[in-house]
Amino acid sequence: MDFDPNTLVPILTQWGLKIVGAVVVLIIGRMVAGIIRSNVRKAMIKAEVDATLIPFVASLVYYVVLAVVIIAVLSLFGIQTTSLIAVLGAAGLAVGLALQGTLSNFAAGVMLLIFRPFKVGDFVEIGGIAGSVVAVKIFSTVIKTGDNIMITVPNAQVWGGTIKNYNGFDTRRVDLLMGIDYGDDIQVAMETIQRIVNDHPKVLAEPAPKIAVAELGASSVDFIVRPWCAGADYWDVRFDLTRQLKEGLEAAGCSFPFPQQDVHMHQVSG
Repeated sequence: MDFDPNTLVPILTQWGLKIVGAVVVLIIGRMVAGIIRSNVRKAMIKAEVDATLIPFVASLVYYVVLAVVIIAVLSLFGIQTTSLIAVLGAAGLAVGLALQGTLSNFAAGVMLLIFRPFKVGDFVEIGGIAGSVVAVKIFSTVIKTGDNIMITVPNAQVWGGTIKNYNGFDTRRVDLLMGIDYGDDIQVAMETIQRIVNDHPKVLAEPAPKIAVAELGASSVDFIVRPWCAGADYWDVRFDLTRQLKEGLEAAGCSFPFPQQDVHMHQVSG
């Protein structure tokens, strides 16, 4: 077979131009992907998006742009990309169905990081678990309980359930119930409770504490005691007042009844 240089030159010219064009497209596409990634990162930082989410989203955008560039390069060589896109779409659907739980956790993690119903350090109750938030990750939320146990909760359970954030507001109300004997003076008890609550340094003047007779129980007259305090002082105020109210009411002559029953015995003659 004779070698014909006149045939080889057009082939080399044609494919050479395509290869050069593909390299140029790859270089420019990579530069554009990097610029877009940088702009996305800057925009998310400016919007004060959680730091955990920024690198993930920026990298995701970067690789999506690269995938588009690679498909464009393949089309330069005459490769039919329609079938390739269909195959990639089908593969993505299969992977999505296989990772349905993981993707739901990811989507919930993104929502948590964007809307921020709680932050690291808040004391929350989510998924039936109460504790301090240690970390909010893409797929899970880490909580430390009061007895220092680390619990990892999938984000789908967090976002899909009720979130109770005890640090959501600056102040909290302490709810106490104190009972005195029916023979005690109600006015003396109320004045004593009022004085003890007002004297506590961590109880707020506004909103004013609420003290009232709640109900007449089976063996006691029950008072509701509802002072307000800073969220961080909640447990100190609760524990302090529980002890101080008992000691103060006893010193004022009030007693604390306990449930009791009277048993009457009747003698039946033979």
